Amino acid sequence: MIRRHNTAWTVSVCLLAGSLAACSGNNTEDLSAYVAAVKSRQQARIDPLPEFAPFETHLYEASGERDPFTPPVYSAPTRVAKASGSGIAPDPNRSREPLESEPLDSLRMVGTLERQNNSWALVRMSNSTIHRVQPGNFMGQNHGKIVQITESEVELTEIVPDGLGGWMERQAALALSE
Repeated sequence: MIRRHNTAWTVSVCLLAGSLAACSGNNTEDLSAYVAAVKSRQQARIDPLPEFAPFETHLYEASGERDPFTPPVYSAPTRVAKASGSGIAPDPNRSREPLESEPLDSLRMVGTLERQNNSWALVRMSNSTIHRVQPGNFMGQNHGKIVQITESEVELTEIVPDGLGGWMERQAALALSE
């Protein structure tokens, strides 16, 4: 083992000495000729950098206005229900439910649930979201209030314009679809 270590050390010393001897020669004539040729070339003219106009700053003076980087807040339009003798009108202060964003014909009843004498209907929107509704919930764009849920349909009462400036109730139903 000591012998191998000495042999490896001897070989590495010999290689190092040989590489140093190869570099010590003065055969650099071709390198000197190349450097002289490069220095004798005519130097190219470099164009000066273009002058840039100074940046013009702008002071934002609309600090009293709405911030342009936040979404605007719109207030709900006020509706005035015109009375036509019937006294029926939608409640403008009631908050809208998710199923009221689509027309009734785009909604699909896909099933029912029942537990302890409470029944719910499962209604699918056009984006495939399924909602659980019960009597008293609203759906459709005509202020439709659910009045009864059976195994085969959801019955509701809609409030629609009567054409004379007032409102009237209309019965509608959403049948179970397969």
